[in-house]
Amino acid sequence: MRHNGVRTAVLLGVLSGLMLAVGAWIGGGTGVRIALLIALGAAGVAFFCSDRIALAALRARPVGEVEQPELYGIVRELSYDARRPMPRLYLSPTSQPNAFATGRNPRDAAICVTRGLITLLDERELRGVIAHELSHVYNRDILLSSIAGALATMITYFGYIGVLFGSTDDGDEPPGLLGTLILLTLGPVAATMIRLAIARSREFAADEAAARLTGDPGSLASALRKIDAGTRHLPLPRNAQIISAGHMMIASPFGAGSCVATHPPTTERVARLERMAGRPA
Repeated sequence: MRHNGVRTAVLLGVLSGLMLAVGAWIGGGTGVRIALLIALGAAGVAFFCSDRIALAALRARPVGEVEQPELYGIVRELSYDARRPMPRLYLSPTSQPNAFATGRNPRDAAICVTRGLITLLDERELRGVIAHELSHVYNRDILLSSIAGALATMITYFGYIGVLFGSTDDGDEPPGLLGTLILLTLGPVAATMIRLAIARSREFAADEAAARLTGDPGSLASALRKIDAGTRHLPLPRNAQIISAGHMMIASPFGAGSCVATHPPTTERVARLERMAGRPA
């Protein structure tokens, strides 16, 4: 987990530096100042609003113990076992089985599960999924991933800024059409690279932490098999809102047709969990 945090911090630093460099290329000193403001603004929005943005993407609403006593009891029990604050609980009406955690720290965190998930999984499997999401919350990798994605997305807008600038501070011409096209590809490419770099290690780490929290690696392995089949059968549309939250989910919501993998292969995750389950006590 420490290595994952260091790597994420390095990626965030590199991405912020890239934004400043692009701003300098487009607009000299003025471009750097604009880049700095956009980077700070994007980080601020991601820090304070990432949970609301992700929850809104799946039309999630808060639920309590009266409406979902079994689910609420699982979250409360596992939070108590972990000796950490209990996050808020949300339910999405989406039929696809999936779940994600969001929030800037454990005290402001939220866990969202879909209607399809609680319909598909049994109590034991649901415990494994909730433990996985709690592990994301308690290790704070959700916040880092949200900020990384927000900063990466901001690079895209420098293409439009390049069109607006008539000249740099040195009187040179702006980057032109070719430069603008290059800038327009930097944001998506940077966001994808960061998500791929972070997602693989963080998902494996959360799987392992969940198995230790529940003492039952096989429950999460069984849940991942069902979720993988469910996301393939009921893929979500690739609109902007869901794409922004997709890398937070326990499985890619876009099914087999997704052109970019934001999660490690389910078969590999299941194999690791089964090896954990087969270890001698």
